[in-house]
Amino acid sequence: MQSKLADFSTCELSDALIKLGSPHGGYIPDMNMFSPSSASTRLCGPAYTVQMIAASQDGPKLSQHFVDTAPEGSVILVNAPPGVKNAVWGGLMTAGAQARGALGVVIAGRCRDLAEHRAADFPVFARGHSTLGQSPFTRPSQVNVPVTVLPSVHGSSAGEFPAVEVEPGDWIVADEDGVVCVPTNQAEEVAALAAKGREIDAKCMEDIKAGKGVQASFKLHRGK
Repeated sequence: MQSKLADFSTCELSDALIKLGSPHGGYIPDMNMFSPSSASTRLCGPAYTVQMIAASQDGPKLSQHFVDTAPEGSVILVNAPPGVKNAVWGGLMTAGAQARGALGVVIAGRCRDLAEHRAADFPVFARGHSTLGQSPFTRPSQVNVPVTVLPSVHGSSAGEFPAVEVEPGDWIVADEDGVVCVPTNQAEEVAALAAKGREIDAKCMEDIKAGKGVQASFKLHRGK
């Protein structure tokens, strides 16, 4: 399944999920690729989830660093409290994740040490970056649990976009357009729909380039 989903762009996967009735198309908003430098990077793997909480908040504590328990071949997804200004991922974590064979990290929050991630050629997707580390602001509380990734808080319309629920093992796909979560129980259907959508778009592109017009091409091949 990994090889099937990795063949499609995040846009193609979102289109497929929308057709299946997803209210958000699996899209986790406002994620940018900070590393590596190549725009052709595509990250695809099962989610290993990490829930961060405010350092002052009561909650479970981990007995090991979350990077040290990341499975080989996983995409680490770190869910930070909304609006925090500190980073929850740095260069030492990238080194540890690479040593364990993790594929990359997606952060609903901030990262730091950009030069170190890029030097390591390690995929890092995040909502922003910071000079501040975790302490004394946030701490990891749980791993491999369902997480609710809220839309980013900047912008008055942020609350109108539905949250994305990510289960451990769900497929995380990321590229220069953004980050998409594909639920494991929909992966086969999503891949099939994405392949069909790609064929239709290729026909539209051919006709549009031939001068047949966007509206006419859409109506012919998309039916609208």
